[in-house]
Amino acid sequence: MAASVREDHARSGNLPTEANVFIGRGGELARIAGLLESARLVTLTGPGGVGKSRLALRAAHEAQGGFPGGAWLVELSPLTDASLLTHAVMEALRHPDQTVRPLRDVLVEQLTGSPVLLVLDTCEHILQPCARLVSELLARVPGLRILTTSRQPLAVPGEQVLALGPLPLEPIGGEGGDSGDSAAVALFTARASAAVPEFRVTGANRAQIAAICARLDGIPLAIELAAVRLRGMPLVRLLEGLDSRFDLLTARTEPLLARHQTLRTAIGWSHELCTPLERLLWARLSVFAGGWDLEAAEIVCHGGPLATESVLAVLSCLTEKSVVVQEADGAGLRFRMLDTLRDFGAQWLDGLGETESVRHRHRDYYRWLARRGEHEWLGSAQRAWAERMRAEHANLRLAVEECLADPDPSCALELTGTLWFFWFACGYAEEGRGYLARALRRGEGTGAERVLALWAQRLITLTPDDLDAAQQVAAAYARLAARRGLPDVAARLPLGGASIAVRGESARSAILHGPSGQAPTGGGGAVFFRLTALAVQAYLLAAQGAFERVAAVAERLRAECDKCGELWMRAWGDYFLALARLGQGDAEAAAAHAREALTAKWRVHDRLGTAAAMDLLSAAEAGRGRTERAARLLGTSARLWHAAGLPELGRATSSGFRDHHERLLGEAVGETRFAQLLTEGRALTIDQAIALVRADQPPDTSW
Repeated sequence: MAASVREDHARSGNLPTEANVFIGRGGELARIAGLLESARLVTLTGPGGVGKSRLALRAAHEAQGGFPGGAWLVELSPLTDASLLTHAVMEALRHPDQTVRPLRDVLVEQLTGSPVLLVLDTCEHILQPCARLVSELLARVPGLRILTTSRQPLAVPGEQVLALGPLPLEPIGGEGGDSGDSAAVALFTARASAAVPEFRVTGANRAQIAAICARLDGIPLAIELAAVRLRGMPLVRLLEGLDSRFDLLTARTEPLLARHQTLRTAIGWSHELCTPLERLLWARLSVFAGGWDLEAAEIVCHGGPLATESVLAVLSCLTEKSVVVQEADGAGLRFRMLDTLRDFGAQWLDGLGETESVRHRHRDYYRWLARRGEHEWLGSAQRAWAERMRAEHANLRLAVEECLADPDPSCALELTGTLWFFWFACGYAEEGRGYLARALRRGEGTGAERVLALWAQRLITLTPDDLDAAQQVAAAYARLAARRGLPDVAARLPLGGASIAVRGESARSAILHGPSGQAPTGGGGAVFFRLTALAVQAYLLAAQGAFERVAAVAERLRAECDKCGELWMRAWGDYFLALARLGQGDAEAAAAHAREALTAKWRVHDRLGTAAAMDLLSAAEAGRGRTERAARLLGTSARLWHAAGLPELGRATSSGFRDHHERLLGEAVGETRFAQLLTEGRALTIDQAIALVRADQPPDTSW
């Protein structure tokens, strides 16, 4: 059975913690719960600001207990290129696209197994691609339920649509007392109390609050923007301001249009109450996709009357007014803006005539960030850069698209090539291949930017031909080992796994380096080229059975990585050193080095490297006589290859190593027991498998 998302991640999904208390919508929540029991696709529709995303998140939190495979949120509003829709879903599932298989097939396998709830939020700007993906997933994944939000239905057969209206203005029940307040009043009260802790609802002000909510048509976003205004004005002044702003809407006829007018007017009034600098920053922040940090805001949004050193203070004011939301994640303090407010800011930016210039500053900032990340990638800050670049993924995509639209092809060549470390090591190889291909089609020549892009393309390109070549090398090595009378354990070295895990790094170094041997000059790419050349050399020497030389090259690779504090490539040094010791018959040392490689690969979330290291550790444990443990680990490595999107490498027939290794283990423990142990290994979650490996580590080992 294919591993489900729940099993792969040993967790219940990726739903974010709700930032504040959820108010009202009890009837809608019950309706969604009922629809999810009977229908496989439920879509929440309604105008902007009515609370579709918030309701979907709350419904997903309440429903996730019924989905062992987890509840997974995919935020689509930052996505501008519909061709990356499947990538966005895979990213939300925290599954890197380190695979050459069709991405839709890998996605289907990831969702297959235990029941899963997938939440696709904000589909309207890519409605048809969403509809096609949803149709395919529902047809191919029986246990899948999908909840979407959109301003219009997806029009997929079987779709159940729940049209979301404003919050009720009528009292919930009873006369007097808080229990009689409407949902709209309850929302205003909760947000006002959060903004002004001393705020209280009294008999004297309850009618004013109800009037404010009525003026705002019960639209949640408008109510929240109004409530936060109590920080700067009394309730009666707030109501008077709304009265003067909304008098023009008294002759309304068509309800939906009226609600659009109400929200736009409420946002416009919030905009007018901002200072000129706050309005300017609001407009310029609209160029970001997904979110941003302070450094990005200062560099992209400064200029004219807005000085760089003033950005933080103005940004803080926008946060206090709920125009901007502040949040913390693994990459540090970040900010974001609701889509409706971003759209308003974008229109204002266009009116200022600054759209093109600010977009170019956004593009150039992320070009600079990519160069900085590439320069520092092979160092002690590697994990921090991986987190930061993942957090900026949506903005990086936007910058690449802006470069691809530039008449000068070198712009796109330079950025897509500089991002080699992001595509290659952070799990976005498929996306990187697509962008690099587009950039390379736009420009010819032999300039430095094109050389860099070509090198990056070779680095992350893994074709079926490479797989075949790797298997042929592994089979030839097994025959060579037998002819040379090498120890039996050496004949089952997992070189097939190594050639895949080193990815470009493959046995055929021309795939990586190109026929001319060109490599990028300067920066992290040049260093990485040298490190990769050592890994390729170690691989080829191992294929010749030259284990002493393999060990020497592996030690050199580890030393070179230690000079700059690099972790990811150093793990390959550990891997090849383990492989050499195994070939020399020292299974004890091989197991220690294999565990070290596995530790590092797991810490940087390299699934391919983790799978290859687990293969090698299984062989080392067999060499130590720990056959049952070796069999379990072999089952786990098959699971890891599957999770990495290369399940064929987890089957015995995929390489001489696995075929030979499984046969020997089967003979050692008996076929029936061996099959049972393999099943036990496959049943382990990845975290459980790592815990099994850690049981052999010294107490002070850092994981």
